[in-house]
Amino acid sequence: MATCIRVSGAQILLDIKAVPGSSKSQIAGLSENRLRIKIAAAPEDGKANAELRAFLAKTLDCPKKDITLVTGEKSRLKTLALPLAAQETLEEIIAGC
Repeated sequence: MATCIRVSGAQILLDIKAVPGSSKSQIAGLSENRLRIKIAAAPEDGKANAELRAFLAKTLDCPKKDITLVTGEKSRLKTLALPLAAQETLEEIIAGC
C-alpha cells in the first residue's frame, strides 16, 4: 500500500498536496509521501476543495458525498476520507505515478 494511503475502519485516509489554480484537474504524481493533485479552481471560498472532491469522485467512480475533507481546509496539505471500495482503484492510480 502506498504511504499516502491509510485504512481507518471503513474508510481510506488519503494524504494529498493540492496545487490550486491549474488549467485542468489532474493527478501529478507523488510528492513528500502525498499524492499531488492539480486543481482547476482558485483557492478562494472553498472552490478548490469542492473541485478536489468532485475530481476525486469522478476519478474513483464514487459519490462526491462519500468524500470528506478531514484536515487542511485552508492548506495545500490535506487529508481526505474516502470509501473503502475506492482503495483498489486508488492504488492502481498511485502505482502509475
